Amino acid sequence: MVGTDQVRQYKEDGYILVEGVLSAAKLHRLREVTDAMVASAAQLTEHSDHIDLEPSHTRETPRVRRIKKPHQAHPFYRELAADRAITDCMAPLIGENIRLRPAGKVNMKSAGFGAPVEWHQDWAFYPHTNQDVLAVGILLDDMTLENGPLMVLPGSHRGEVFDHHADGAFCGAIDVAAAQIKLDDAVPLTAPAGSITIHHARLVHGSKMNTSGAPRRILFYEYTAVDAWPLGGIEPVEDFEEFNSRVVRGQPTVQPRMEFVPVRMPLPKAKHQGSIYENQRTLTNPFFEHDPDKAAAPANVSG
Repeated sequence: MVGTDQVRQYKEDGYILVEGVLSAAKLHRLREVTDAMVASAAQLTEHSDHIDLEPSHTRETPRVRRIKKPHQAHPFYRELAADRAITDCMAPLIGENIRLRPAGKVNMKSAGFGAPVEWHQDWAFYPHTNQDVLAVGILLDDMTLENGPLMVLPGSHRGEVFDHHADGAFCGAIDVAAAQIKLDDAVPLTAPAGSITIHHARLVHGSKMNTSGAPRRILFYEYTAVDAWPLGGIEPVEDFEEFNSRVVRGQPTVQPRMEFVPVRMPLPKAKHQGSIYENQRTLTNPFFEHDPDKAAAPANVSG
């Protein structure tokens, strides 16, 4: 499903978009499982191990902004992570031996209030011994210009690893103004439900608040080549059986491949632990509007 032109685009731009990857039946099941997870939030008054709540959440009106570690939250999410249709898209990009990272998430981006995600690079959260590291986004809904689409900065994966710190600690976001990042060339990714996005871990990306009347749910899995090993204890490997149980294609190895690649460690740890939304609370100069009453519907990518 990924040809020569898309491999070239991934290398040059740091991302690709592939339509029609999920069958109608699997998309229906994915939505069904996700709806059930959201409904379970009615029992919560604070974040849980797998449910991250919107600030406006109440038990009467459950509002979920993220399902965390979905592969642990429901068996279907784990099954889908190893689906051949998905791994076939990755193999031309990072090789035949692929491991699922232990994180992942479903960003809900609910209609009318779905929270923004500030500009960042995934690499800042989990540097590895080499950069065959990527994220796959599976669209549960049509992703449009109006409902807070994923936005990417083409070619930024070949540039520097930006500082993701604020107030003396990791915050999981870039101060775009301080870093003097020009976002005029940022691209919003739009596609029908059942499509997937694939982006390099060093690619600068983010998304604005969803102020439309349509949801924009996207399931993100994070993958690495099996010879890309996590650095600095970011991901524990002492449970070697569990580490290798996440190999979704090919075979494991005990020989990490080393590559010279820039790294900034995500330390000291973020002052607000939990999801990226919590981490980013300490960013002193946010790019996106976080107040639903003030957020503008048109996408703003010019800075």
